[in-house]
Amino acid sequence: MSLRLVFMGTPDFAVPTLAALKEAGHDIVAVYTRAPKPAGRGMAETRTPVHMAADLFGLKVLTPASLKSPEAVEEFRSHRVQAAIVVAYGLLLPKAVLDAPALGCFNLHASILPRWRGAAPINRAIMAGDAETGNAIMKMEEGLDTGPVAMMERMAIQPNETAGELHDRLSRAGAPLMVKAMRALEADELKLAPQPVEGVEYASKLTNAETKISWARPADGVHNHIRGLSPFPGAWTEADLGKGPERLRILKSEIAAGCDVPGTLIGADGVVACGSGAVKLVTVQRAGKGPMAFADFARGARLEAGARFS
Repeated sequence: MSLRLVFMGTPDFAVPTLAALKEAGHDIVAVYTRAPKPAGRGMAETRTPVHMAADLFGLKVLTPASLKSPEAVEEFRSHRVQAAIVVAYGLLLPKAVLDAPALGCFNLHASILPRWRGAAPINRAIMAGDAETGNAIMKMEEGLDTGPVAMMERMAIQPNETAGELHDRLSRAGAPLMVKAMRALEADELKLAPQPVEGVEYASKLTNAETKISWARPADGVHNHIRGLSPFPGAWTEADLGKGPERLRILKSEIAAGCDVPGTLIGADGVVACGSGAVKLVTVQRAGKGPMAFADFARGARLEAGARFS
């Protein structure tokens, strides 16, 4: 037994779910993803990770710029699927598309709904200092991540875990959860529960304006800011490395002991004072360079105790 499905997704996060559904024997009649974009030094057309995976599986790939036109809606309807699976697709699904599959459209969302609806749930959970997050399987409706939840799986966030590391764990865990949900849907055993009206938080899209580190914040706030933005877009600070202020991305940090003027390098091991407490810089990246351990960076940059980050 299998379901006739359309899969809709774009980034790396969605690939394990596509692979798991294919391996489970479902009939994936089309894969929707974002169109290829120029990338790299040669600006060559680059397919999305989902596009590349679909090609490997021999699946039909469609890359419409929008699903709002009558032509796009009619093409979607022509697949005559039982359900659509949506994982970080990146395009709005109009009501006509949501209503087309016989059993509905189902989304894998990386949060404990209704907390962190929206574009950046993984980053926002870490930046807020949440102790746990998880994956939710939701039947989609027109509102932003407001649909009833079919399945939810919680996961602890580790104290020093970055957004990139948590992203990978959630991506791997979401794939079998979606397979389980589709098994229940096929057996007419999938139960839906409306989301609570309390506890709603919105995970707004990350902006460059919020990436600079404010050393005046308490140490836990600075630490959560750093790991919540790592590896992309990356939290950053500035330091004089001999040629005036230079931007330095901070990719990994730890809570540490220490006290001084906020932004002061307390010791050569990378401990920097915050508004209260301190953080230890573990991995950093200069412009045009690869990530490196702070100790290696400090030796090359000749940073000593007393140096200031701003």
